Amino acid sequence: MQSEADKWLEKIQQDKKGKLKIYIGMSAGVGKTYRMLQEAHTLLRNGVNVKVGYVETHGRKETVALVDGLPVIPRRQTFYKGKQLDELDVQAILLLQPKVVIVDELAHTNIPGSKNEKRWQDVLDIMEAGIDVITAVNIQHIESINDDVKAITGVKVAERVPDKLLQLADEVVNIDLTADELITRLKEGKIYDHSKVQQALQNFFQPEKILQLRELALKEVAGQVERKVDYEVTAKERPWRHERFLACISSNHTVAQNIIRKTARLASYYNSKWYVLYVQTPRESADKISLAAQRHLINNFKNATELGAEIVRVKNANVAKVIMHIVEEKQITTVCIGKPHMNLLQVILNTNIFNHLLRKLSANDIDLVILS
Repeated sequence: MQSEADKWLEKIQQDKKGKLKIYIGMSAGVGKTYRMLQEAHTLLRNGVNVKVGYVETHGRKETVALVDGLPVIPRRQTFYKGKQLDELDVQAILLLQPKVVIVDELAHTNIPGSKNEKRWQDVLDIMEAGIDVITAVNIQHIESINDDVKAITGVKVAERVPDKLLQLADEVVNIDLTADELITRLKEGKIYDHSKVQQALQNFFQPEKILQLRELALKEVAGQVERKVDYEVTAKERPWRHERFLACISSNHTVAQNIIRKTARLASYYNSKWYVLYVQTPRESADKISLAAQRHLINNFKNATELGAEIVRVKNANVAKVIMHIVEEKQITTVCIGKPHMNLLQVILNTNIFNHLLRKLSANDIDLVILS
């Protein structure tokens, strides 16, 4: 039976384009970095030009031992606020042109002044150069399920990776442990220093939280496999319509965030193109909404773009009419809006064209989704 490393080796030999393999885990300490380094050794033994671009061992003995014998690209050293810090040296990787590079901590935020703000953007640059990347990320860093993670852990994770990275990946592998196994590793000092164990047990590493995060990770990877099969196999056998989603937002920050994330999840599930529509009505003109609301709006546009959306901004007093126009122009199959008490839907309901909009959507087999 082929090992995962053998299958990956077979895959990278089939195509000259840069490929992406992502290891996902429910938390720190499940063994993502360990597995990446094991795979690097297997590739090296098979004569593949593999190099370690960046790994974070966290001082774990077994992980540190696995770095020995692997060709490591020195990190880029830079000073920030009086401290010397290490970063992934993208230019060195592009210069050396390995076949495969190991890049840990996919959700990492780069030091200000770096070419890219985020490491996942570095990974895309490396792939553009035809280099295959093996990387790792914890489930709590996936953008569209950030709210679910906050509900489970009580912590809003700041460093996030857009879902499009998972869609781009040729392989997404879940590194799974039971809650008991993970807690045992923690108590044995294999995840954090012994001085931090008790605090970790009282906060993040509680069995009920681990179980819920484990379920999220399993569902996410299973969903990615299902979508890939659906897209690559089923779509060839059955003439399904090609889905296109339209998320309609207002300047309401929290509501817009929610609509964007949920539409991103739907688009990800169907592996579809999607758009974010913002109609600036007279009541939402720059001189009538606060500076904070304007900043949030810009951040929402940025977030949507990172999640893979195309932004459409229109100035018009008639929101429903604009929606109809964009639906036709972009060949939208599903329109997503907020709950009835939200401003956007109120604007639509207050126009006499709303019934016409519903009839138009219905006549063209277009779904209207009202998101909670």
